[in-house]
Amino acid sequence: MKIGILAGEASGDLLGAGLIKAIKSHYPDASFEGIGGPKMIEQGCRSLFPMERLSVMGLIEPLGRFRELLSIRKQLIQRFKNNPPDVFVGIDAPDFNFGVEKALKQAGIKTVHYVSPSIWAWREYRVKKISRSTDLMLTLFPFEEDFYKKHNIQVSFVGHPSADTIPLVPDTKSARRLLNLPVEGEVVAILPGSRVKELHYMVDDFILGANLLYQKRPTVRFVAPMANNKIRNLFEQAIARHKVKLPITIIDGNSHSVMEAADIILLASGTAALEAMLLKKPMVACYRVSAITAMIVRLFNMIKVKNFALPNLLSGEVLIKELIQEKLTPDAIEECLLDLYDNPEKTQYVKEKFTEIHHTLKQNASEKAAQAILDLIKH
Repeated sequence: MKIGILAGEASGDLLGAGLIKAIKSHYPDASFEGIGGPKMIEQGCRSLFPMERLSVMGLIEPLGRFRELLSIRKQLIQRFKNNPPDVFVGIDAPDFNFGVEKALKQAGIKTVHYVSPSIWAWREYRVKKISRSTDLMLTLFPFEEDFYKKHNIQVSFVGHPSADTIPLVPDTKSARRLLNLPVEGEVVAILPGSRVKELHYMVDDFILGANLLYQKRPTVRFVAPMANNKIRNLFEQAIARHKVKLPITIIDGNSHSVMEAADIILLASGTAALEAMLLKKPMVACYRVSAITAMIVRLFNMIKVKNFALPNLLSGEVLIKELIQEKLTPDAIEECLLDLYDNPEKTQYVKEKFTEIHHTLKQNASEKAAQAILDLIKH
């Protein structure tokens, strides 16, 4: 059995490694080639190009690498056409992968896309492109499966790998010991984001909001994981700029343990909200983009959902507060964090709902994805 496979960044590499391992448990001699990172290579994938060449973010950087990306895609398509795999699996990286998938599907090769882009939230018109590119969509979340079924696209909900690896009951005390935090007492985790632009738009509100909470609850402590040195410098500069005396422990990386150690979490909305939910941590999710971007999004009615944060999307109710754009202020942050501390019944309800969602997402994702792909090959 020969499988073409392509991941464009670290999260996809992790998914790909789990998938390769699961398929090999059924077909030990299966071969995999395409593009992958160290984890996929370790599982036996032959990577034809370095994965980091595909890891471009934003609007401008991909333009600077357009020719190279186009060349890589063209070479991959030609290779797979000349030596057709039994199936091609594109993992996330939709802008790159859908082009490969479309060309291969037109050549009669079966194609799978693993991880749905957020078309249910915005740019829904992309569903037509997906239909032309993909024989099977593998989704991480159940509401995504419903979306694709409505558009008559073959789909399988496989669950989220993080739900398989994160325990149903967090060990908060062990996490605090690991980070040298007091085992008892109130701890708020601050996750300001991993990108410079996120900090640019939100870090001042985060610092000032945390300081307002500290004025009301002087026993509270804060802990913040930093994605890299640049983010750490920006975060520390914001603390110095506002001359606040927060009892805060700043840690390089290790965001998982930081979230596990906390009672509640203040975070930049994104994948961190999913992990916080799986760790059963009540949270406040924030996001802000430039005023021009916000104006364009509103002008063209590009957003199709009322709530952005995954816990709210997955539950179908507002379990966590979302502070978006002009609603994101220090006062609003303080109010939301205080509300979580002052209403233990509410936070207990949220934790119970998070546990229910965890069970829903805990599907043995890699094995389920492998089985769906193998079924597609057979039929």
